[in-house]
Amino acid sequence: MGKMKFAKKLSLVIVMAILASMLFAGCSAKTNDLGIALITSAAGPNDKGYNQSAVAGLEKVKNELGINYKVVETSDVPGSLTQLAGAGYKLIFSLEYNFDALIKGVGGNKPIAEQYPDTTFVIFNDNPNVNEDGTVKHKNVVSVMFDVHEASFIAGALSALVNENASELFNTSDYALTAGDAGRKVGFLGGTKSNGITVFGYGYAEGINYVAKELGVKYTFYSDYNAGFSDSAAGATKANTYYSDGANIVYAVAGAVGDGVTAKAKEVKKLAIEVDANKDSNQPGYILTSVLKNTEVPVYEIAKNFKEKTMDKVNGKVLSYNLASGATGITDLSVIESKIKPEGKAKWNEIRTEIKTIADKIGGGEIKVTDAQAGEAFDKSLLANLNMPND
Repeated sequence: MGKMKFAKKLSLVIVMAILASMLFAGCSAKTNDLGIALITSAAGPNDKGYNQSAVAGLEKVKNELGINYKVVETSDVPGSLTQLAGAGYKLIFSLEYNFDALIKGVGGNKPIAEQYPDTTFVIFNDNPNVNEDGTVKHKNVVSVMFDVHEASFIAGALSALVNENASELFNTSDYALTAGDAGRKVGFLGGTKSNGITVFGYGYAEGINYVAKELGVKYTFYSDYNAGFSDSAAGATKANTYYSDGANIVYAVAGAVGDGVTAKAKEVKKLAIEVDANKDSNQPGYILTSVLKNTEVPVYEIAKNFKEKTMDKVNGKVLSYNLASGATGITDLSVIESKIKPEGKAKWNEIRTEIKTIADKIGGGEIKVTDAQAGEAFDKSLLANLNMPND
């Protein structure tokens, strides 16, 4: 009888051990299968630009590298970072402008990066991960920067060149552009006054000034860095203020606010500039170009390091993506080109050649553009051919 009880107990122990082993294996598999997480900015995953490009990068990662991903839209970035890292995600992208809890720690808590040293956190558009002496704070944080100041400079140069030659380029029946000095005005709408937004505005201003100086004319640059990212109606209203004052082109770096700007541009038959993805076809003929910030490129490249277990190549570093990387620049201009009248083709080709020359000069270092993301100071007093009443 005792032997039977012992045998039953032994069998029970063995079964429990097997179950525990299976459970542990299941948990391990689940943890290893978590893949990559991404927290979107406030504009959400379907913003047709900044966030959506990153999600496209993750989808490419899944299809080509076999890594699963999770996309999180949240108003509590610190809480989501903590939950994702705590759940076992080892690579987390965060597209929101919210770094304090991650880098510094808030509310008496240690920095999230310090709490989860085995997780790599990737942030965008700024580099808060540096001490005053220039050393890196957290080796598990990667800062991604786009040279959008250079792309914006090109957009500014294009704006001035097109504005100066509008009557030769476009049919008057298609546009209602203000002529002469009254039309030498542009507008800029930024979602918030942060380095990740001002970097666009400052580069744009410098590009306009560059061409204005070459041509011996003066422009006025209106700006608003408090447009938010979601109210398209407010964007339309603000853009209309600029258009009504004579501005022919308004550049929006403000998420869905840009949709209102481009809709208003079509309504009043003037021009707008979009940002992040190629949105030229959203309002064909009324979007001059889009300044690209293609988050798909760094998302895929960093994920490839993750897959190949070579994160040491990127951890603790600042990764900058320039014009040559394909992650930034302007569009191919094919949509607006379709609106150029036949007798304006020669002038249009001249403009395109000039834009390429300017891009080459930037790439070669002959033209230096202020990079607010890198902490460079913007000095509007140096822009002698540009009046900036709001800056």
